Amino acid sequence: MTDQLDRLVSALAGRYDVQGELGAGGKPTVYLAEDVKHHRQVAVKVLRAELAAVIGAERFLREIAIAAGLSHPHILPLHDSGEADGCYVQTDRSKNWCARSASSRVN
Repeated sequence: MTDQLDRLVSALAGRYDVQGELGAGGKPTVYLAEDVKHHRQVAVKVLRAELAAVIGAERFLREIAIAAGLSHPHILPLHDSGEADGCYVQTDRSKNWCARSASSRVN
C-alpha cells in the first residue's frame, strides 16, 4: 500500500472500508470503499498530500462546498466530506460508477 492509502485506511477505519484505488487525476486520487454504516459502495476522493502542501486545501474545500449544493442526474451526489489524518476527503455515493470502474481497476 502507498503511504496515503495506509493513512486513509487507518483514518477512515470504522466508517469506510477502503478496498482499492479506482484512479488518480490532477488533484485527487479516488478509492473504492464500502460505507460500513449504510452498507453501500462509495467513491472516496482524496486530495493528494503533496498537492495540499503546495497549493493548500482551500481549493479542494471550495470544490466540496460547490458539489454539495449541486443536484443533477449526471453529477454524483456528495454524502460526506472532511479531514482524515491530513487527507481531505469527499465521498460520493456512486454505485453505478464504482461498479463500472472497479471491474477494470480494482482486483
